Amino acid sequence: MAAVEIRNVAKSFGPTDIIRNVNIDVPDGAFVVLVGPSGCGKSTLLRMIAGLEDIDKGEIAIGGRVINEVEPKHRDIAMVFQNYALYPHMTIAENMGFSLRLARQPKDEIDRRVAEAARILGLEDYLHRYPKQLSGGQRQRVAMGRAIVRQPQVFLFDEPLSNLDAKLRVQMRAELKDMHARFKTTTIYVTHDQIEAMTMADLIVVMRSGVVEQIGTPLELYDNPVNIFVGSFIGSPAMNFVPGTVRAEAGTVTLEAAGGVRLPLGTEYAGLTGRAATLGIRPEHLAVAAPGEGLSGTIISIEPTGSETFIVVDIGQDRLSVLLRQRLMARPGDAISLAVNPGAAHLFDSESTTRLVP
Repeated sequence: MAAVEIRNVAKSFGPTDIIRNVNIDVPDGAFVVLVGPSGCGKSTLLRMIAGLEDIDKGEIAIGGRVINEVEPKHRDIAMVFQNYALYPHMTIAENMGFSLRLARQPKDEIDRRVAEAARILGLEDYLHRYPKQLSGGQRQRVAMGRAIVRQPQVFLFDEPLSNLDAKLRVQMRAELKDMHARFKTTTIYVTHDQIEAMTMADLIVVMRSGVVEQIGTPLELYDNPVNIFVGSFIGSPAMNFVPGTVRAEAGTVTLEAAGGVRLPLGTEYAGLTGRAATLGIRPEHLAVAAPGEGLSGTIISIEPTGSETFIVVDIGQDRLSVLLRQRLMARPGDAISLAVNPGAAHLFDSESTTRLVP
């Protein structure tokens, strides 16, 4: 195991900056997820750690050793790709032990490591089969097993679950977390799926356009996003955003939105009166109020899931997503009143989009 230090790293392809002055500390033994939209640079950064892309500027160190000029095979890392990259003419056992054979490890040691990895991943009955005889989830386990047998200092995962169906992704997420709990190996995992990031990570690194927007635990990012981008990217359904102006009158603080709609704010924001701002509120922090109370709106759509009900409501000129932990007997077009939990609301500067702290 080893910590990974990324210091002022930059990468360009021609005139286009892909990674811009990135600094990340990955603690020894941590499971860190790089998340962001397509094109944000997360896979490029992972490939730089692996040695598959050159580093234009800055340093990357693994276990205190700067590895900028170190060949990939000497970095003591193991990488799992989105496509399984298995050799179709080799058995599962041969695929898993291939890197050890290249390293001229003794056959007994190769067999021992392959058998141990197969036991952990539930592949013991498949070692003599070929990749085409396995399902997608089983092939991904083989790819993970090939990484495990190397016993590296760092595991790198580049969107390994993207090719799996929804049910298998949930299962594989649990298996990956179980594998990390067993080995305690430093792991860096790339995904565009924020649900994967929230459920698997010790730390999440949110990236956009080659820049790190925020680093923190899943709940830190969920509860205290530093800007509108992080608030919108982390969480499903996404956070609601309503632009307006802060008003403080008679001891009551509100955000005056388009059409004169007023959303309640905490009194700690009274000092920002007159300032243009954007209110951020998560769908679960809105609730159905008694008729005539709260915010009056019109239901646009209803999506019942059994344990929860997801509705979209027009309030004045703005549209809000609402997640209810109850069943709602209503139809699109019906009137509804919503209550806002001001203690759970966030306020963002309208120009910089950064969160305003009272």
